[in-house]
Amino acid sequence: MTLTLTPGAATLDQLEEIWREGGAAVLDDSARPAIDAAADLVRAAAEGDEAIYGVNTGFGKLASVRIKPGDTARLQRNLILSHCCGVGEVLDVPTTRLMMVLKLLSVGRGASGITWKTLSVIQQMLAKGVTPVIPSQGSVGASGDLAPLAHMAAAMIGEGEAEFEDVRMPAAEALAKSGIEPAVLAPKEGLGLINGTQFSTACALVGYFNAIRNLEASIVSSCLSTDAIMGSTAPLEAGIHAFRGHRGQIDVAAAMRAVMHGSEIRESHRSGDTRVQDPYCIRCQPQVAGAALDLLRFAGQTLEVEANAVSDNPLVLVDEGKIVSGGNFHAEPVAFAADQIAIAVAEIGAIAQRRVALMVDPSLSFDLPPFLTPEPGLNSGLMIAEVTTAALMSENKHLANPCSTDSTPTSANQEDHVSMAAHGARRLKRMNDNLNVIIGVELLCAAQGVEFRAPLRTSPALENAISLIRRDIASLAEDRFMAGDLAKAALIVSDGRLQSEIGVADLLAGGAQ
Repeated sequence: MTLTLTPGAATLDQLEEIWREGGAAVLDDSARPAIDAAADLVRAAAEGDEAIYGVNTGFGKLASVRIKPGDTARLQRNLILSHCCGVGEVLDVPTTRLMMVLKLLSVGRGASGITWKTLSVIQQMLAKGVTPVIPSQGSVGASGDLAPLAHMAAAMIGEGEAEFEDVRMPAAEALAKSGIEPAVLAPKEGLGLINGTQFSTACALVGYFNAIRNLEASIVSSCLSTDAIMGSTAPLEAGIHAFRGHRGQIDVAAAMRAVMHGSEIRESHRSGDTRVQDPYCIRCQPQVAGAALDLLRFAGQTLEVEANAVSDNPLVLVDEGKIVSGGNFHAEPVAFAADQIAIAVAEIGAIAQRRVALMVDPSLSFDLPPFLTPEPGLNSGLMIAEVTTAALMSENKHLANPCSTDSTPTSANQEDHVSMAAHGARRLKRMNDNLNVIIGVELLCAAQGVEFRAPLRTSPALENAISLIRRDIASLAEDRFMAGDLAKAALIVSDGRLQSEIGVADLLAGGAQ
């Protein structure tokens, strides 16, 4: 499926659909007049006598060097090739395609001076499945994501590498096989393609999409854990959260009330329970997950704005008839958003891990067997699964340290303050992968714990969750090779089946009463 996008108005839902479903995207025809007007202004400037950065001058520290009119096309090609200095692991195809869509949205605003003909090459590559090979390291989020975007632009002109029909090959070969004519860059087009925050923003958006999915799963896992240890639902009462006033906290508590509604386990110990209060990992889930939700929502708003932003340099101000150098390429907003997402991911995992530790500890789990095995001693049960969650929780804590507060001068001190947005955004995949496992293990422990409460039953919603888990992972009667179980549990979280089964997104959006 191909989505038609209006520059300046793309939504998070549209971008997530492109990323998850692998669809293509094209710009709405209404964007073309502004694009053509900006390209015409650049063409006129390239033929004029006035020095215009990146049009008829060198780049960065070489901005004072004038370029002859006959050399402007060569200038753009040289720029692309010289900036292809990316190294490291190759960016995955879905995220690369999202980055290409973000570049379309940015230049589609009509302030970059890139021609419709060149933009159509990106649209054709998306439609025909030609994906540039983008090394993921090399950007400091300063004058845009120069190295990653240069590799994208190189593929557009038939240089570097691309993936086509699941085969990595020279980009020229991929373009030829797909029937796409390589782009021939006009003045400023190379600079417009490599300036911008699209690599950092794409990676941060993926981190955001996965963090939201993980948070939704943690609402289900925390409810299941609460019933497993026969915890109280009194801390979920609406009045408590209304007095605090934070929207995320209110929404998480409401969703948890809905998910736990109808639990026989809960009703069985409303009176006569000798415990006065549950540990914080049970009692404070709305406060912690709610704060994380608020942070993620704010980060999502920032990234939606950035996805629609013009972030290259210089910008073509058509109405004023001039081309002006500025600093929209500086990725500080993206770096801040990535740091916020990282903090939220780390904290969602931290409180989930404490619930795992609670359930395997017989001194805290309210009569559940040690390590949730029917024959402790002979069997170790989920003992080391809990240790794995502790390891991943600790790793995420380290990874959550801010990247936006780092900076290093580059380009002979011309670019003397940088955002490190690419670093901040790239680490989110690893953190979310870790969180998938932490929540997956919590689900295994909680499902096992609830099953020990039979014949009492949990809520209908949580019964459905356990059934979904048990379709892939059997109850742990005696010790077995566990790595496969952990991988399957993480997949249940990451692919969204669990959240979809319960309808958590709707509950958080206000469906819970």
